[in-house]
Amino acid sequence: MAWWEWPLEAAGVLLALVLVYGVALMVRRRFLSRNGGTFELSHRVRGGRPGRGWLLGLGRYSGSSLEWFRIFSLSPRPKRTWVRAELTYVSSRSPAGMEQMSLYPDHVVVVCRSGSRDVELAMSPDSLIGFQAWLESRNPGTDWTTGR
Repeated sequence: MAWWEWPLEAAGVLLALVLVYGVALMVRRRFLSRNGGTFELSHRVRGGRPGRGWLLGLGRYSGSSLEWFRIFSLSPRPKRTWVRAELTYVSSRSPAGMEQMSLYPDHVVVVCRSGSRDVELAMSPDSLIGFQAWLESRNPGTDWTTGR
């Protein structure tokens, strides 16, 4: 084999791997969306510096929990899960500064409280309406003063 054929073959293998990865991501998203209730949801995992720490993802309602999947992962399991009874809506705002480049266009930043920690999520305004409705639709007999 000539020396110039090695880089071409390596480039072909690399292209094939990228295509397989792309198809696997599409199949995974289709698999996660098969029962409905999914939407684009970003999560801020590191809040140390303003505008940093956002990861794009996909949210899915599963009974009384909200599951978050990283968008570029092949794992069929959620990376984070929040239980509805432990999640409280605090506020929402427009993305500021560097956040505008880190998030999907037209998304709003939502601040929630889970236990003693703040959780920052970003979603579309339409998804926010559904999220707030999901939070408020707790089981009959819920004590609204304590959230349980």
